[in-house]
Amino acid sequence: MDSMRSDGGVHGDTTLIAGPTASGKTALAVALARESGAAIVNADSMQVYDVLYRLTARPNDDELAAAPHHLFGHVPPSQTYSTGQWLRDVQDLLSGPLANRPVIFVGGTGLYFRALEGGLSEMPAVPDAIRESWRVRLKEEGPETLHSQLDEIDPLAAAAIGARDGQRIVRALEIFEATGVPLSEHQKKKGPSLLEPARTRRIVMLPEREWLRQRIADRFRIMISEGAIEEVRHLLSLDLDASLPAMKAIGVRPIAALLKNELSQEEAVEQSIHATRQYAKRQQTWFRTQLGDNWQRFDTLEELV
Repeated sequence: MDSMRSDGGVHGDTTLIAGPTASGKTALAVALARESGAAIVNADSMQVYDVLYRLTARPNDDELAAAPHHLFGHVPPSQTYSTGQWLRDVQDLLSGPLANRPVIFVGGTGLYFRALEGGLSEMPAVPDAIRESWRVRLKEEGPETLHSQLDEIDPLAAAAIGARDGQRIVRALEIFEATGVPLSEHQKKKGPSLLEPARTRRIVMLPEREWLRQRIADRFRIMISEGAIEEVRHLLSLDLDASLPAMKAIGVRPIAALLKNELSQEEAVEQSIHATRQYAKRQQTWFRTQLGDNWQRFDTLEELV
């Protein structure tokens, strides 16, 4: 096995670490950051949200102290944070505070990694007022009504979005209002790659199924013992729209039912573990089928050290 050590340099010296939840990505990222002096950038769409610290498995205090961490917990749960916004935040980091040091991207959101390599369309920023107005209309009129409106202005986008997928319908409508250009037209334009291929190492963790299933169960029970229930209590106290991404984080719904005395703690834990395992299975399928041959695949962290 070749050495994982980086000799530093500009942000072209990049390591990508992808994989399903609970596969050991954070431990690997921290180990490599200690060796190379790299900064760690979050590439997980749930770990961007504030409040849900334990429930989204963000790095713990010791891990955060081991290296500079960016784009973790920086978004209020009252907001929707898109892949496009993440990419813009990454661009700001790479041209600013991280311009002259190695960088490690770590996470389980495949679209973030695809965006890094220029595989996604660049979506324009949408003013908060427009975003909020469509969120209100979704609540008042329902997704089917808005889907009909989308079909009139952008039939290609409407055909690709289910009539009950309120979040994606609203996203298409708000982009059209903000830019006057249909979403389907924006999607035809691919973005630039932020990576220098010759100076980028790509690692995907794909552990053995039963090992991952047990690790998911063990980790969720630790989350509960370390305050995940109180995190959900805090989240619910914010009285947020149930359609927001943070409200859909795995574990929120069962723990909310626990807090309403609709489930026992063990029932809430088992439901959350089951949902996490199903999510990890989908992640593994995506990484196995969507990543190119230039990604190195490993079963365990021990293979890398």
